[in-house]
Amino acid sequence: MSTPILEVVGLQKHFGDLAVLRGIDFSVQTGDVICIIGSSGSGKSTLLRCINFLEQPDGGEIRYHGKNAETSWKRTEYCARVGMVFQSFNLFGNLSVLDNCVLGQMQVLHRRRAESEERALHYLERVGMAAYRGARPAQLSGGQKQRVAIARALCMEPEILLFDEPTSALDPEMVGEVLSVMQSLAAAGMTMLIVTHEMSFARDVSTRVLFMDGGVIAEEAPPAELFSHPKQPRTQEFLRRVLERQL
Repeated sequence: MSTPILEVVGLQKHFGDLAVLRGIDFSVQTGDVICIIGSSGSGKSTLLRCINFLEQPDGGEIRYHGKNAETSWKRTEYCARVGMVFQSFNLFGNLSVLDNCVLGQMQVLHRRRAESEERALHYLERVGMAAYRGARPAQLSGGQKQRVAIARALCMEPEILLFDEPTSALDPEMVGEVLSVMQSLAAAGMTMLIVTHEMSFARDVSTRVLFMDGGVIAEEAPPAELFSHPKQPRTQEFLRRVLERQL
């Protein structure tokens, strides 16, 4: 097997006396769609934020293409290649949809304006938002904002996209449009690491599911196996509670 794109080795994170991540180990290969599930407070979002260095890990190592991500890569280069889509969109309210997708390209990748706009329009078209290029975020629905946020991340042409509960801030009728975009990215081979409460999406789209509990990966398996025959009692109880509400 080839070297993983991303390896998380013994990752630890504390907030004061609270151990939020207590030794996380897993790897990501090209084309993987890994869904991370678990109860609130299990460490899922903190894990993504440590991978993207929005939080500083307290122990362990994150390797990107076999090299320490913190010491062997420039932070801006690493974060462009390991993109992130946030729960709360994080769009710039004073910029148009187009400029939200152009700014990072020009400032981080040093692309010219014309090239940045061309690429932005390509990805806005891909997520069905090109018609809104001149709109401000305040004029968009939550689902539209999230699709713009996905286009903005894609404009940096990352190798991996991290999604931190991308549908949890949306009204139920808007969830489907965002999941549809993510499903199309998965079908096109995009490598993704997704924290989600959408069990149907995790079951149908992911290549692997990680169940987190108490700051550790309690179980890891392909979706058909994990959803049909979870081995750990904690996984069984979590799925029973969640699936009663969703499926």
